[in-house]
Amino acid sequence: MADAPNNAPAATPPPVLNRVDVPAGLWTQCPSCQATVYQKALEENLHVCPECGYHHRIPARTRIRQLVDPDTFEEFLAGLVSTDPLKFSDRGKYKDRLQQAQEKSGELEAVVTGKAFIRGRPVILAVMDPFFIMASMGAVVGEKVTASLERATDENIPFVVVTASGGARMQEGMVSLVQMAKTSSAVARMDDAGGLYIVVMTDPTTAGVAASFASLGDIHLAEPGAMVGFAGPRVIENTIKAKLPKGFQSAEFMLEHGFVDRIVHRKNLRTEIARIIDYAGK
Repeated sequence: MADAPNNAPAATPPPVLNRVDVPAGLWTQCPSCQATVYQKALEENLHVCPECGYHHRIPARTRIRQLVDPDTFEEFLAGLVSTDPLKFSDRGKYKDRLQQAQEKSGELEAVVTGKAFIRGRPVILAVMDPFFIMASMGAVVGEKVTASLERATDENIPFVVVTASGGARMQEGMVSLVQMAKTSSAVARMDDAGGLYIVVMTDPTTAGVAASFASLGDIHLAEPGAMVGFAGPRVIENTIKAKLPKGFQSAEFMLEHGFVDRIVHRKNLRTEIARIIDYAGK
């Protein structure tokens, strides 16, 4: 084969493409359908995927803005903070983890409580924040939920709780576990007084929260696809040595088996809560 002549033209280099940096947070990927969704469009759709309807987890303050009438939320017990009764440490110190959660979420604890109006109906409201140590229930969460129940009972207005929790907070040991009895007792007192208690179960509502005040409402609503149950499916399968049915612990499964009264799309929650309050005559 003959060598190429010395005067052969040089290969044309590929064109240089200008790199376009996409600002962080402009797009998000749906964990359900994997669609790439414009973040602003997701927010305008109440953080529900416009492609598949997946209900994203949202912070407590975002939930409150979606639910209540504008400028009606009056927060109480905002200054309560967790202590470290056991001086707990595993991979790190509990007090350090609390500080990190506070800085990341902007909240002092895993539940926000207050009085508000939903379509003109007065309510006492408690909203759990899944971004604060997975909204685990320690002494402060138990105290704020209990105080909210007691205030709703005293003022004879409905109590609405939006649950989203991984359960009791193990770093507080027995202190966290007794919150199950404490909140349940407050629910019983409200029931004795004839109060109305509405639970809105969102993803996830599990463990000690599901086994206490989240399962004791007069009406249980749930968002589509929310995980509702006690232990995780793998733990249950290993315990009972059996394969669980398809969709086990989904809101739809719980509706079919009578643990949830109605599944409500996020855009309809305000209207549904107001309708229930009117129906109950509260």
